[in-house]
Amino acid sequence: MLPLRPLAAALAAVLPALAQAGEALTIYSSAAPGTLDARTLAAAGGPVVPGYAVVREDRSFPLAAGRNMLRVDDVPALIDPTTVAFTSLTDPAGTRVVEQGFEFDLAGSAQLLSRYLGREIVVEQARGTGVEAITGTLLGTQGGLTLRAADGSVRIVERYSGVKLPELPGGLVAKPALAWHIDARHAGVHRTRFSYQTGGMTWWADYNLAYSEPRPGGCRVDLNAWVTIVNQSGASFSDARVKLVAGDVHRAAPRGHAVPEAPRMLAAEVKREGFHEKAFFEYHLYALGRTTSLAQNSTRQIELFPAATGVGCEKKLVYQGQAASWAYGGAPFIDRNYGVQSNRKVDIYLRLENSQSNGLGVPLPAGRARVSRVDEADGALEFIGEDILDHTPRGETAQLRLGSAFDVVGDRKQLDFRMDAAAHWMEEDIEVRVRNRKEHEAVAVVVRENLYRWSQWSIVKRSHAFTKEDSRTIDFPVRIAPDGEAVVRYTVRYTW
Repeated sequence: MLPLRPLAAALAAVLPALAQAGEALTIYSSAAPGTLDARTLAAAGGPVVPGYAVVREDRSFPLAAGRNMLRVDDVPALIDPTTVAFTSLTDPAGTRVVEQGFEFDLAGSAQLLSRYLGREIVVEQARGTGVEAITGTLLGTQGGLTLRAADGSVRIVERYSGVKLPELPGGLVAKPALAWHIDARHAGVHRTRFSYQTGGMTWWADYNLAYSEPRPGGCRVDLNAWVTIVNQSGASFSDARVKLVAGDVHRAAPRGHAVPEAPRMLAAEVKREGFHEKAFFEYHLYALGRTTSLAQNSTRQIELFPAATGVGCEKKLVYQGQAASWAYGGAPFIDRNYGVQSNRKVDIYLRLENSQSNGLGVPLPAGRARVSRVDEADGALEFIGEDILDHTPRGETAQLRLGSAFDVVGDRKQLDFRMDAAAHWMEEDIEVRVRNRKEHEAVAVVVRENLYRWSQWSIVKRSHAFTKEDSRTIDFPVRIAPDGEAVVRYTVRYTW
């Protein structure tokens, strides 16, 4: 076996200038959209964020010909050691990794004391204005420190101001570290790249929409998009190049394995300081056009794309009179009382067409969308609702549920029910009433009905025209005058 050559002196001289040659992070989020916020993370008190990152670093190290030992401190404590990779960019063919390791047994007080069981230590205890030094063999650490003195007596020290240990026990480290045994063919300063996957990092998108109605029956929104990045990995990253992956990336259970390394972000790709978006495999990749710093236990917000102003939208009021959404069973539901409970709330929806012709047309990663409207009395933006936006590609329509209308309410009831079990049919008469209590404004409402009793149905009577949305849903659009009411009646016949 070749002798190890740690090159400690050479590293001490060279690394200050070369150590932070470049860091790059590709961050993935596995959180359900909109489930995280800064308060949740602050209350968690630990590295519990549902996400991970692939970290790549370019550093230069002086290597001797033959066997070398390299060590990198200040790496995240949540590294998956099975994903660590190292290569020499200077001489990839002539440089290979013989052995690599991740050292994470940190020298905390509990770990230190557990290593000194059965050994002599000095415990300091405050006495008035002075300090008493108690020397003894450490027997236990539960409920205080149990010491055996030289005369054989045993003493339990419950409160102490300090402990003196003769040395740092072997195997403990002050900071998490990666270590490699490298076999190099050529001596000299090698430009190297190493990468690994770490937990404790995530990101999500936040959208702020300012709603307005410049003309009756039409609406517009100004949309600002932000990215929030969270770092609880156990390490800080300075002047790092950052990429974000938007999409549902599958990871093998029960624990993650190496994620294929994304191509390096070339300087030619960076055309602005904000995020540069592009399709990547079946996902979308957002590369930040400048470096940024991500301190441990911190969040950072960065604009995802420039504000989009005057985006066309549609406000819809939808009344779903059934108290719940009912699913088909293995047979028709013939109980006349099944599903007739009524809901009074009329829901408010905001729809946005994600197209260039509508003033938008950019891939929208999943996130929380908050909508506000200007109060013309003082010009202040007031919050009017929020919802979770799923991944929305170009050309698709985003729909947000903002809440329930105050002045528009509804009632739904069953007027009659008839059935002939032998002939395999039943009929149900339904009446839906929607009232508009606004004094000066007419409203358009979609009365949505779920035909839940069986899959084979037909509408045999109706008071209003309807559209069939899917195999079990019909919509009756109605317009209601100020302080008026719309009454929708229909008869549905089920056969089996």
